[in-house]
Amino acid sequence: MVPAARLYQLILGGTGAGLAIALLLSSQTRPSGLAIAMGLTLLYDGVVLGLGMVDARRGRSQRVTVARRPLDKLSIGRDNPVHLSVTAGKTPALVKIRDDYPAAFDGPLLEETLALMPQQSQEITYTVFPKRRGAYAWGDLYLRQLGAWGLAWHDWRIPQPASVAVYPDLIGLRELSLRLTLQTSGNIRKARRMGMGTEFTELRDYSTGDDLRFVDWKATARKSRLLVRVLEPEQEQTLVILLDRGRLMTAQVAGLARFDWALNAALALAVAGLHRGDRVGVGVFDRQMHTWIPPERGSHQLPKLLAQLTPIEPVLQEPDYLAAVTTLAQRQTRRALVVLLTDIIDQTASAELFGAMTHLAPRHLPFCVALRDRQIDQRANQPAEDVQNAYSRAVALDLLAQRQLALAKLKQRGILILDAPADQISTQLVDRYLQLKARNLL
Repeated sequence: MVPAARLYQLILGGTGAGLAIALLLSSQTRPSGLAIAMGLTLLYDGVVLGLGMVDARRGRSQRVTVARRPLDKLSIGRDNPVHLSVTAGKTPALVKIRDDYPAAFDGPLLEETLALMPQQSQEITYTVFPKRRGAYAWGDLYLRQLGAWGLAWHDWRIPQPASVAVYPDLIGLRELSLRLTLQTSGNIRKARRMGMGTEFTELRDYSTGDDLRFVDWKATARKSRLLVRVLEPEQEQTLVILLDRGRLMTAQVAGLARFDWALNAALALAVAGLHRGDRVGVGVFDRQMHTWIPPERGSHQLPKLLAQLTPIEPVLQEPDYLAAVTTLAQRQTRRALVVLLTDIIDQTASAELFGAMTHLAPRHLPFCVALRDRQIDQRANQPAEDVQNAYSRAVALDLLAQRQLALAKLKQRGILILDAPADQISTQLVDRYLQLKARNLL
């Protein structure tokens, strides 16, 4: 039993009245009356407490029904909704609910208070924010329901243990998949109208606005009407994503490890590649190639990528870029767009990276993606108000300058580069890939 406010009010009211009577009698020198007043006060308090216990016990037969909707796979770095369904019994109910989600998740502590009419149902939705991938145990539901007399709360627990897995950003992947599907239909119509691409697909009648360079004059002469060639971008190109899981990728950026941002970006890029008909493969490396998933096309490739990449965590080791690209060159002989997700500090620290990316250039199209820490940008642009802030800004400006020099050196060697904040890298990387596909650079 948990006493309610009304129970405290009744006890305090009765005790106050009893004390007032006792003081009045004591002032009139009536010892027997004083003892009677005190006894009646204690009796009154006992009766009220007993009624409170009865009220709490009666609450067992008036319990509400609460169920948690089965938990889907959660996405790291996202507000994931959790739904609870509450249904009252045959009597009105005032109930407090607390859900015991994993302590490792960020989110507001759910302590919801609901007032329900008889047989009424209501849904509660709250969000949790996982910061690490893995499997977590979800706890039970804890409830308090006010008795019919309003004297006490009936306190009980509903066992609803569950095991939930936190994956990379599945919510973002679903949103991206929908966006790519909508874009694909529009791009196909546009490509057919404009005749853009490299592979011949069909002949069609000339329409106003078509490029005369795509007119097929031989077919026009045979059919006695103006015909144009329809060209579409080449399909079944190869996209290989190399994911660095070394020391620099363990740093926390915007609430997540840099590796988690890179993994989200790698999967988003894989979704874009598979939607465009490319063969997509992924390699994860540190001192050696830790995981290698050969390039394949088709809808079955994404579940395979999720299953093998989700358990991987970054390690405190210096990555061996040259060993990674050497392994890739041995396993991938066909020309491919090779996207390397890592971070860059300066020319000295990234010397091995330069050599490795240059090693790819003759056969493959290398693309280096650097995940920047937005906090450094903010420090560099923040006005210095004192000596400490001035020093921090100077360090940030120097880091950015060294970074730009290193990126410029990569660009001079003919390597594609993308330098973007870690929490925006997925969107920018996918957009850049689609631009490369549209320009047929591979």
